[in-house]
Formats: sequence, structure tokens, C-alpha cells
Amino acid sequence: MAWPQPAAGFSLVLRGAVLIALGTALLTLSAKINLPLPFVPMTLQTLVVLVIGAVYGWRLGCTTIIAYLAEGAIGLPVFAGPVGGLAPLMGPTAGYLWGFVAAAFVTGWLSERGWDRSVPLLFVAMALGHIVILAAGFGWLAFGMKLGAEKAWLVGIVPFLAGSLVKNALGAALVPATRRLFDRRG
Repeated sequence: MAWPQPAAGFSLVLRGAVLIALGTALLTLSAKINLPLPFVPMTLQTLVVLVIGAVYGWRLGCTTIIAYLAEGAIGLPVFAGPVGGLAPLMGPTAGYLWGFVAAAFVTGWLSERGWDRSVPLLFVAMALGHIVILAAGFGWLAFGMKLGAEKAWLVGIVPFLAGSLVKNALGAALVPATRRLFDRRG
């Protein structure tokens, strides 16, 4: 977990607020780095969501993702492209965005149980997070947007498989390496 030193009272609240602000800023930046596709753009958001879950743990990770979605819902341009508001939370990207919360939960919960200390285990934890995001996106496209299973698979899953594997490997290597760097400095 980020900033593992014991904290109490106001310092604990301040720590959480700073980490949430940092996490939502990283998510916003990662949304702006995107490859436009017909229905759902490919972004670096899933990498950041899973790293947030792994580093923050499930409670702070989920809170950060919910804060990010709330920022977008009130109109801040935090989503892919110059958009905010409710449209991304109800349009083709909705399943993926809501899946971010569950993915942060899964990755964070597993990380709190030591899966973040091993590259292979963290790769599996992040793969499960990616599966959750893709499943939520697929379900929304197929049934919420009424594209049907075949089209939802072709536009909502297939284009993202290779990128998900690359982001998984990057995140699984980055989190333990960063921890080792900070452990040496501390």
C-alpha cells in the first residue's frame, strides 16, 4: 500500500486525499493518451486502474476510481477525449468505466494478500482485473447497447487483448520494481 507508515486522525485523511487526487490525475492523463477506435478508444487507463489497485489496496483504490467517475459525472473533462458528463457513463464506454471499480477491488484485494510482491502473482492479479474490465465492457456493449454478443466481442474485446497483455506485463514489473526502489531509499 502507498505510504504504509501508520497515520491517525487528520494525517490519515490528508494522506487519503492526496493519494486520491494523485490517482484521479493519473487516470485523467492516461485517458488522454488514446487510440480512437469505432466504439471504445484504447487508452492507458486500465494500466493505471490496476496499478492504483495494486499500490493503494482495495479500499483506497476503489475510492479513487469512484472519485474519478464522479469527477467525470459532474462534467470535468477527465475521460478519453475532451469529455466529461454523464454520456460516457451511459454510452459505449460505460461498462468499462464501471468495471474499473471492480477491477481495482480485485487487484487491490489480492495485492493486500501479498500478490503485489511477486511479478508472476501480480501479473495474474492484474490479468483478473483486466478480465473484469473487459467482461463489464462486453456485457454493456452486448446487452446495454444492444450490439449482440458477436459484435460486442469483435469491437469490445478483440482489439484490446494484445494491449491488455502488454499493460499487464508492464504493471506487474513496474509495481514491485518501484517498491524496491522506494524501500532502498527509506
